Formats: sequence, structure tokens, C-alpha cells
Amino acid sequence: MARKPRIFYGWYIVAVGFLSHLVCAFHMSSTLSVFLRPLTEDLHVSRGLFSLLRSGEILIGAFIAPFVGPCVDRFGGRWLMAGGALVAGFGFLLLSQISAFWQFFVIRWLLVTIGGVFMCHMVVAVTVSRWFVKKRGRAIAIAGLGQGISKVGIPFATAALFAWVGWRYTWGIFGALTLALVVGPAVVFMRRSPEEMGLKPDGTDETPQVYGTSSGAMHPVKNTKTGFDNSEEVVWLRSEVLRTRVFWLICFMFGMANVGIAGLNLHVFAYVLDVGHSNLIAATVLSIIASTQLGSTLAWGFVAERMDIRVVTMLKFLIQAAGVGCAIASSSVVPLYAGFFLYGIGLGGSWVLQELIWAHYFGRVSLGMVRGLGVLVTHAFGAAGAPFFGFLFDVTGSYMISFTLFAVALLLSAILSLWLAVPRK
Repeated sequence: MARKPRIFYGWYIVAVGFLSHLVCAFHMSSTLSVFLRPLTEDLHVSRGLFSLLRSGEILIGAFIAPFVGPCVDRFGGRWLMAGGALVAGFGFLLLSQISAFWQFFVIRWLLVTIGGVFMCHMVVAVTVSRWFVKKRGRAIAIAGLGQGISKVGIPFATAALFAWVGWRYTWGIFGALTLALVVGPAVVFMRRSPEEMGLKPDGTDETPQVYGTSSGAMHPVKNTKTGFDNSEEVVWLRSEVLRTRVFWLICFMFGMANVGIAGLNLHVFAYVLDVGHSNLIAATVLSIIASTQLGSTLAWGFVAERMDIRVVTMLKFLIQAAGVGCAIASSSVVPLYAGFFLYGIGLGGSWVLQELIWAHYFGRVSLGMVRGLGVLVTHAFGAAGAPFFGFLFDVTGSYMISFTLFAVALLLSAILSLWLAVPRK
């Protein structure tokens, strides 16, 4: 009888996912916001037009996702991640050579954004979810720590790089890191599923049952701790997924939250300045959000393995809403810091819990296809966030309405999360 390896191979998958998330933060809104002022000044472009750049990136990612998802189901994430890292890394290198904003637009949209879709969140989450069932929460959370660490360190690293080589070659360094940290590890270690290596999810001897397509029936045995069946899996068709109530409920919940998250990510620095604080206070707010997000990510994964995911998700939304409300209740420093501290804790659960919900309700087999459809809808919401906050500020001269609406949307999402139920075929 063959001995089991001391380290379950799924943890190598998680490690590659961690590296991918580490470099995927290079093209997120929070990173782009650090470049906003020097880029707009050097390339002579308005901040409103610059905000539309990010909306376009989110929409591109949304429309590509339904095609990427089935590819992950069929082929796995190995070559998708390696190819995506090659394209995105090359795009970052080209950003160091631009001389006009239209060039920045084209390179970001055609290379960085498209490459990022193939190497980042959805591909990582689907692959990790295939390798884990009982330990899925901690596995996804550990992989997501890469993004949190990168978000905490990027403001400081970028400031140092600006002083050393300028913003152009900072992009070049990001490109070199993308190529070095993702391409090789993805080719060497990424595998589609434990079954193709003769293993079982979580490294146990339990075999999840897989049911057929349109004629298959799903008879879940509910886990009293998590509220889900983690032993039986089902194959879903696209048309079947679109007919389930839970699919649209999840999309609406996280889609509404994405509007506010995207808007706050790009405008929170300006908001802190507008209410009378210094650049140092604004930078500290960014660090508080990133640090608490990083510090709470793993905790959310462990909690979600032990509690009903609906209750955990409700708590996440409530904590975020309380944080936003506290932050805008007063312009003084203490409630500002306390509010964004709470908001960061809630934000730490956003990615982890969303991926767990999709995997738990729709299983491992068709997860790529399901996630692709979900990303299309939720990112379409999120694309409106930055311009919504920006143009509402242009009209009212304040971010108060947009931040208040964000808090209300989070409260509504908290209520809706309790209505989630296992879909039936």
C-alpha cells in the first residue's frame, strides 16, 4: 500500500494561489489609486477620465469571465495562469515606456486586465475549491493572504520606488515580479484536481459523489455546522444555474456591495482629505483598511468552516456597514479610524465568503462555469462604483450620499444572506 505524502499536494496549489494573489494586487484599484496623482499630472488627463479607466477594466473582466470559467472546469488553471501572467507581466513592462494616456488605456485594457483575469481570483478560487472541501475555508483564505500582504506593502513599496526610479519603472518592476513569481510555479505545480493525481479532496479517503446533468437529482445531507452538504456534488448546466434563485440572490448581494467597494477603494483617500485631514491621516486610513483586511482573512475562513455560512456572511455585511457608518458619522480622527478598522475586518471576509458560498451551493464539478456567470453579473455592478462616487461628488460636492448609500446596501445584503437556500435540480 502506497504511503500518503506528508504534505497534501493541495497545499502546493494554495501556495501558487498565494503567489498569484500577491502579484494580482499590482493592478487593483487600491494600487492604481497610488499612481493617480503622478499619472494624471504627467500625462495631462482628468481624474474623472482616469476613473473610467478602472470601470472599463472591471467590465472587460466581467465579460471574459463566463468564457474563462468553463476553461478552468475543462483544462484546469495551469496554463491559464501561466499564460495570463505572461500577458500581464509583459503589459506591466510596456507601461514603463508609455508617453501618452491613450497608450496607458490600451495596454491596461488589452494586456494587464485580460492577463489578470486568466491568472487571478476566479481561476485560483476554482482550482483551490476543487482540491478542498472540509478545509476549503482556510485554503481559500490562505491563498487570499497574498493579496492582503501586497495591499499592505504596496503603498510603502511604491513610495520608495517612486523616489528611486519614478512611476514608469515602478510598473516595470511589477512586471518582472509577475513573470518571476507566477509563470514558473504555475507550470510546475498547478494541477486541475486531486482525482487526476489519484488523490481525494483534503487528502482524505472520502470520495465526493458526482451526479449527472439535467437528469441528475441533488439530495443534500445538511451539515449542521455549515448549513451545506459537502459530500455530494452535482454537475450543472448553464441554463440550470440561471434558473436558480440562489444564483441571482448571491449575485445581487455581492453585486451591490461591489458598487460601494469599488467606489470607496478609489475615492477614500480623497474623502479623508475633503473632511479636513492631512495626507498622513489619509495614508493611515488606507493602511488600516489593508491591515485589518489582511489580519481577518484567515479568521473568516476558519469561522466559515464551523458556522452556517449564511450567518457568517450576514455578520460580514453588518460589520462593514457599521464601519462605514462610524467613519462618516464624524469628521474627527477617532471615529474615522475606528470606522475603517471595522470596515477592513468585514472586507477581509468578502472574497473568502463569496468563494465559499459559490462552491458550497454549486459544488466543485461545474464551479468554473458558475463562477464565470457570477463574475459577469457582480463585476457589472462593481464597474459602476468608481464613476458613481465620482460623478455624485461632482454634483453634490460631497461623498456623504454615496457613502451612506453604500452602508444601506450592505445592510440590505446582510438581510438577503439569510434567504440563501440549497438549489434543487
